[in-house]
Amino acid sequence: MSFELTPETVQLITSLAVIFMLVHMILGGCAYLILLERKLSSWMQDRIGPNRVGPKGLLQPIADGLKFMLKEDYNPEGIDRALFFLAPAVITATAMLGFVVIPFAGTLDLSTLPFGLATTLGLDGMTVQIVGAKVNIGLIYLIAVASLGVYGVVLGGWASNSKFSFLGGLRASAQMISYEIPMGLALLAVILLAGTLDPGRMIQGQLDGTWYILQQPLAALLFYICMLAESNRAPFDMAEAESELIGGYHTEYSSMKFALFFLAEYFHMITGAAFFTLLFLGGWSINPLPWGGDLPVQGGLLMVLLQFAVFAGKVVFLVAFAMVLRWTLPRFRFDQLMKLAWEGMIPTALLVVLVTSVFVFLGWTPWMWAGSIGCIILVYILQPLMPKQEDPNRRIPMIGSRFNPVDDGLEVPRHPVALSDAAIPDPSQGPVSMH
Repeated sequence: MSFELTPETVQLITSLAVIFMLVHMILGGCAYLILLERKLSSWMQDRIGPNRVGPKGLLQPIADGLKFMLKEDYNPEGIDRALFFLAPAVITATAMLGFVVIPFAGTLDLSTLPFGLATTLGLDGMTVQIVGAKVNIGLIYLIAVASLGVYGVVLGGWASNSKFSFLGGLRASAQMISYEIPMGLALLAVILLAGTLDPGRMIQGQLDGTWYILQQPLAALLFYICMLAESNRAPFDMAEAESELIGGYHTEYSSMKFALFFLAEYFHMITGAAFFTLLFLGGWSINPLPWGGDLPVQGGLLMVLLQFAVFAGKVVFLVAFAMVLRWTLPRFRFDQLMKLAWEGMIPTALLVVLVTSVFVFLGWTPWMWAGSIGCIILVYILQPLMPKQEDPNRRIPMIGSRFNPVDDGLEVPRHPVALSDAAIPDPSQGPVSMH
């Protein structure tokens, strides 16, 4: 009985192999991205960083994984056990599902396989696409799966039976839902420009023309900011920032359950960076301009490996840039974070979608970069004219304070330094007691 491989069967086997390899590569990448972040933070803070476990500290991620496995798995009293255990699984699974529709490379010509494998297996003339699942509405799938991560946050905060975790879950879920709106609008602007929801055709359009980051720089900026917020990365890491919330929605988690929350954050970063690369950086394209050569869509095994290396290099750069931002920018307060989304990013994203629609309708897509610059200028002009809220950082005069001294028979500060608003006292004001 003979068995003949059909193109559909070969594509299915290839897709399963791609998913298997990518899952393990990204899991290993998460471990070493943690090491990269610790090294980058130590470099920025003039420290050495981890360097004890293995040569130059390269085995530190393995030690960290063993530490999580051996830590006590503590479960507080009064928790909803089913939901408490389900929450880290939900947030990790949704992070891992997104990458399957992202084409990390182009089309492989199986006739170029070494050692005569194509002839032996009857694969001559066949081609396969290097993607986990070819879905013609892949961009909608990506944004839909990413939005499911909020359920893990809500479940973790609710099931912990802790008011701190509950408040942290409410704040983190409100943040994620709010920033999904400008992210979806920025994505819509790119879809209007590309005219497709297929990730492969999205990359093909940038190979034939320019990277969409050059055509839609404002949409790219909005999308990247939302990507940081969706991943709970600084300056949007409310879950682990506020002192009154201790550790946010995962306060009560320990051992490997906490490690899954930690892993999901880095998985979200990798998937988000790959999504950004797909939308704005041309995928495996190496030439952002419409003239000159570029990597072909179809090629042999070496060409596919080169495409994958280019795509992965862009992803690593974006993740490293997010790490640098974490150690550069201060965190937002929660009211500032929500104000940025609802009063800043959502109106701006709506403006970008409106301008993109007009340019696409009039056939001016080659000049979309001019429309993006016009959006930036318009936002700069209109921003001072928008209604302002009362300054939450205003000074409140309090009787007896240095800003509102009164002479009511009590001893009040009279020294010029005590009445000064200067951050550093003027030496001409005389000696200052520092005890």
